Amino acid sequence: MRKVLLINSNTERFPYPVPPIGLSLLSTIIGKTYKVEIFDGVFRDAKELPSVIKAFKPDYIGVSIRNIDDMVIDNPKFYLQKIVDDFIFPIRQCSSAPLILGGSGFSIYPIEIMRMIDADYGVVGEAEVSFLKLLNALDIGAEIDIKGVINKNTKSIDITYSPKNIHTLEIPFAEIDHKIDFTPYLERGVYSIQTKRGCYHKCIYCTYPVLEGKTYRMREAVDIANEIAEAHKRLGFITFEFVDSTFNDPPQHAENICREIIKKNINIRLRTMGINPAHASAELFDLMRKAGFAQVDSTPDSASPKMLINMKKNFSLEQLKKTAKLLRDFDMPTMWFFLFGGPGEDEKTVHESFEFISEHISPLDMVHMTVGLRVYRGTELYNVGLAEGRYQSTDSLLYPPYFYISDAIKKEKLEEILQSYSRKHFNCILSSESTPPPQMMKEAAELRANEKLSEPMFRTLLRIRKLWMESGKM
Repeated sequence: MRKVLLINSNTERFPYPVPPIGLSLLSTIIGKTYKVEIFDGVFRDAKELPSVIKAFKPDYIGVSIRNIDDMVIDNPKFYLQKIVDDFIFPIRQCSSAPLILGGSGFSIYPIEIMRMIDADYGVVGEAEVSFLKLLNALDIGAEIDIKGVINKNTKSIDITYSPKNIHTLEIPFAEIDHKIDFTPYLERGVYSIQTKRGCYHKCIYCTYPVLEGKTYRMREAVDIANEIAEAHKRLGFITFEFVDSTFNDPPQHAENICREIIKKNINIRLRTMGINPAHASAELFDLMRKAGFAQVDSTPDSASPKMLINMKKNFSLEQLKKTAKLLRDFDMPTMWFFLFGGPGEDEKTVHESFEFISEHISPLDMVHMTVGLRVYRGTELYNVGLAEGRYQSTDSLLYPPYFYISDAIKKEKLEEILQSYSRKHFNCILSSESTPPPQMMKEAAELRANEKLSEPMFRTLLRIRKLWMESGKM
């Protein structure tokens, strides 16, 4: 049986470590015909990689690239060079096996990353089918002509994903804890669950429709509940995170998932990103609470009526206010995310967002503020920048990363306003300052232990941040 080594090149552990669900799914699928091992870079030191390769002797090596950079405009972390230094170079030093790239980060800039890394092949978009086809073709020396598969000589590719089945998503249980050592994730990490793929929204900056398609493909709610119940039986009380682009779209699907989980009557903790204000309701939040939700992320990006239109959001300010009230009524700990600087942003629209934050967001909840919008090919924001002459179609934008900021406000003024607001409100944090200092993390851990706090870590960190600001420590 031929052997495949799958490598998770993601090493980021903040704000919490995320296990490699994509590689786990891939391992389950190709594991029927290949012997598979996963090297998880989140908790395994890359220095171990050469010894793993020498012992396992893989016939093929796949490297997943999750992120290109951290999307912070000032002093951004550029992950690709570290991936080359820590993973690609050691692989090339000790193995001649074909090197195959994939992952969400890779799929956004596949041609450029192939040239930078000089890999043998790349799999763009979802890999469950195309990766297996590639391995089978390589086994018999067949010509590689597979949709979504590129090589180092590929000049261009349409990265827009168009799935054959636009209604349902049938994937196996990831069983992540069977594929990697899950022990390090138990303390602060999550168990990732995917309920659907694709997104029918038209947010101008987002890559989800590009990578997963412009329609939702949904798993059966009972299937999702069964996966959670089985993982819970193996691991005990852990946090499960739904990693979809938007959890409550379509709304009925989200409600059905909650109902199926409630039927299981299991003691779990759930969290999710992407609560869509257009489809928030008291019934939804009641079901979420009963199912075990302890935290959500809300990503309105703006609370200015003008900017909601410009960013092509599908909800109004009134719907956003209603959502904020529901979150407070149900005491649902929430991390809010705002993007400042999109097309048409000016001082007035920025202050409109701050008015909403002041009046409608609980001071116990975190507000994450980002300066500028990272531009990716395939998005409407990319086309806006082209039309405004900010860059040419031949420009990579891979590195240095390009951020869009409205000419009506400029970067310096925008940063000045956001920094001023952050200094006055302890729960409002700039993305460039979102990584807590080690001492703050230490004090938060001690507070949680001493007071036996079960609240989300971000709320504990906000407690410490408030004390530091009041004492002049920051």
